Amino acid sequence: MPIPSSNRYATFDGAPPPIFRQGASALSKLIFFCALAAFLMVADVRFEVAKPMRSVLATMLYPIQWLALQPSAGVQFVARYFQSLDAAQSDAQSAHRKLAAQMQRAAVAEQLQIENHRLRQLLDLRQRPETTGVTAEVIYDAADLYSRKIVISKGSSHGIVSGSPVLDELGVVGQVTRTHLLTSEVTLLIDREQAIPVLNTRTGARSVAYGDPLSFGGTLELRFMAANADVLHGDLLTTSGIDGVYPAGLPVAKIDKIERRADSAFAKIHCTPIAKISGASHVMVVTPVAHLPSPSSPPHPPPSESTSATIRGTQS
Repeated sequence: MPIPSSNRYATFDGAPPPIFRQGASALSKLIFFCALAAFLMVADVRFEVAKPMRSVLATMLYPIQWLALQPSAGVQFVARYFQSLDAAQSDAQSAHRKLAAQMQRAAVAEQLQIENHRLRQLLDLRQRPETTGVTAEVIYDAADLYSRKIVISKGSSHGIVSGSPVLDELGVVGQVTRTHLLTSEVTLLIDREQAIPVLNTRTGARSVAYGDPLSFGGTLELRFMAANADVLHGDLLTTSGIDGVYPAGLPVAKIDKIERRADSAFAKIHCTPIAKISGASHVMVVTPVAHLPSPSSPPHPPPSESTSATIRGTQS
């Protein structure tokens, strides 16, 4: 039986079909949900209302994330295993070579030390005092934008005194400029207020290196060197030991750049520090030379009988 045209779009409850149902417009709904989203974002930022829900979701999704990452983690583990195995073998071979070289250098150094001791006794020169040191850990960089300083984990209670040289495994790092009970402040070599007497190991010429924190990311500069001075790229600079602070022979820097100008009587020489100035994690604080006990000069040998007879014959 055909449905009458008047009831064709009517439902059983007599209401019009949903397509003709009146409500809020699409623009009104868009504005409402945008405002709701903005409110929820502001409330989450200010009051963290979604933090508990986020924590619950993260906890529930963690096992799924862990399972999804396992294949990639397994591949990375196998790759790291073989890489670490190759690196360990290479490090072992390198360590053996370095150990053999160190043993040879130690034997030569011991022989040279014995010869140096004998020569000093022969020439009746004062023996150099033995230096002592305290190891420390670098805690953090000092909060001073206009200087280059670090703070180490040893202070006056550990025997650290102001003016002590600070070294790492490569060379001189800086100098202790302030001590506290448990910590100390170290001024790095590249600080503009720092200066260190150095010796060119190739020529034996003495000079003074000043910190230059702005050039090339932090270097040293040899000032007041004549334009015709005998300096070459790569020359090694060590402590000269004449300032009463740094022991002689400690590596300081290598000459990296030399600028000779016709309108200046002095050359501009930049040096690269040998020590890890910005990356040192552990250092050694050495007692200043002026604080070391001065060894007494060796006693003069008593004159022999022939020498006494010669002296008596000369006097007569």
